[in-house]
Amino acid sequence: MEELLNWLKVPEKEVYSFNMNNEINQQEYFEKVVQVNRVSKKTKGGNKRSLSVLVVAGDRRGQVGVGLGKASDVQSAVRKATSYARKHLINVPLVDNRTIPHSILIKRGAAKVILKPARAGTGIIAGGAVRVVVEAVGISDIVSKILGTRNRASNVYATLEALSRLKTRSNKGITDKEGVKEAVKESRTRVVKKVRKAGPANAAA
Repeated sequence: MEELLNWLKVPEKEVYSFNMNNEINQQEYFEKVVQVNRVSKKTKGGNKRSLSVLVVAGDRRGQVGVGLGKASDVQSAVRKATSYARKHLINVPLVDNRTIPHSILIKRGAAKVILKPARAGTGIIAGGAVRVVVEAVGISDIVSKILGTRNRASNVYATLEALSRLKTRSNKGITDKEGVKEAVKESRTRVVKKVRKAGPANAAA
């Protein structure tokens, strides 16, 4: 693949495939590096240092994938992560090719993310890792909130799991307010706990 790209002199983000008629079909992928970490492994010969790269890839047509690559240099790590992400794409159901069908709240480890559909023209109200994933899917109108950890990798995988659990409106048991109600209830519980913890301290003061 690398030799083919060098021969055609095209960016790595553009992939070409040949059919029986020797015609070239171009498929553009949205790719973005989310996180780069330095990894050190202690071996008999000393410390072996490498780089770990997290990449989000999608076709902006309802498919998205996440890949983690590790290598001694950044380019090789990005290539491995991108290849894994493209081979493990998931299909995300969309409404009018712009938003998700219903609200959802997902908890994955320390990460908690809520996704909510939005009206046309709202735009992407999301920050950090969530924005990268929804842009790769092709969502143009959505509202999101990160309730748990701020770790970018954890929020990427939580968002990916939330999108994989989305269902169409034809399925029973799905309502737009389920995820929102649960999120509001959880946020109120957190506020009450903070008030109770601050109570004795204020009384002592």
